[in-house]
Amino acid sequence: MSIPSIQIAGRRIAADEPPYIIAELSANHNGKLETALKIIEEAKKAGADAVKLQTYTADTITLNCDSEDFQIHGGLWDGKTLYELYQEAHMPWEWHKPLFEHARQLEIPIFSSPFDNTAVDLLEDLNAPAYKIASFEAIDLPLIRYVASTGKPMIISTGMTNAEEVEEAIAAAREGGCRELAILHCVSGYPAPSDEYNLRTIPAMMERHGLVTGLSDHTLDNTTAIASVALGASIVEKHFTLDRKGGGPDDSFSLEPADLSDLCRHARIAWAALGKVKTERSASEKGNAQFRRSLYVCKPLKKGEIITPENVRSVRPGFGLQPKYFDRVRGKEIKQDLEPGTALTWEMVKLD
Repeated sequence: MSIPSIQIAGRRIAADEPPYIIAELSANHNGKLETALKIIEEAKKAGADAVKLQTYTADTITLNCDSEDFQIHGGLWDGKTLYELYQEAHMPWEWHKPLFEHARQLEIPIFSSPFDNTAVDLLEDLNAPAYKIASFEAIDLPLIRYVASTGKPMIISTGMTNAEEVEEAIAAAREGGCRELAILHCVSGYPAPSDEYNLRTIPAMMERHGLVTGLSDHTLDNTTAIASVALGASIVEKHFTLDRKGGGPDDSFSLEPADLSDLCRHARIAWAALGKVKTERSASEKGNAQFRRSLYVCKPLKKGEIITPENVRSVRPGFGLQPKYFDRVRGKEIKQDLEPGTALTWEMVKLD
């Protein structure tokens, strides 16, 4: 059975490859292009595989309306209207070209989450190598079909969805022409408690859908993300900022540069540690044979003498017969004279 895989900018993403780490820039530019450019630089330094943007304006994602439906109550953005939040958080469209150019100069792939068809058109003009569908847009099947029509790889985040909605999103992607598709397990809380992540969902998703599967992680540290790799996550996405105390809409639940560097390193160590099913001694263990126990002659033995617990013992090092064979050689004759400190071998024992 082949392993599901996709490719983004020439990088193969699959369960048998190191995890693909995406640094989500989101709203952490805090209104400054220079900050956004610096975030890309720091993501590259930290070892991320890609940087991701979000492409929308307040007018393409909501309405300028202050009725109760459009009010935010509770959480990080309490007291704002949706329009006010997105007006503050959006990435100006004129920034996209310099951001894409900067990322390409640094040789780190950059792509985005489009929130309507006009965003897709902008990103196509910039030759985005892939697309991400945000969790809240996973039910926007026309948008998914439009993204799929580009023929680019697509990643769909599944926060807030139920099983039927995930199936519908996948079907829409396939109907639209997407041939390289990945899905991300996600909890759409900002931040999200780690005990709500139910990471055992990841292998279940892999088995059910047969797709490249990963994690969009909104927890405050790296523990959940690293644990997801042990359960088969091929992609890990985390929000990334220069300063968690920067005051922006997403800063408080984002990783800082040192945290992202740790995630990139430790997630790849976790993946390497998975290895394969082990049935033989590891290379690093081979030099430690002397610290195992085995059967050694502990008193002088003459040819024809009988092996007893008094003249053969289980001791370190481990170059003789394994201790489990003592009952088999006990009471048998020795074929030759043996000195104390001799590792007992089958050739020295007269067997029936």
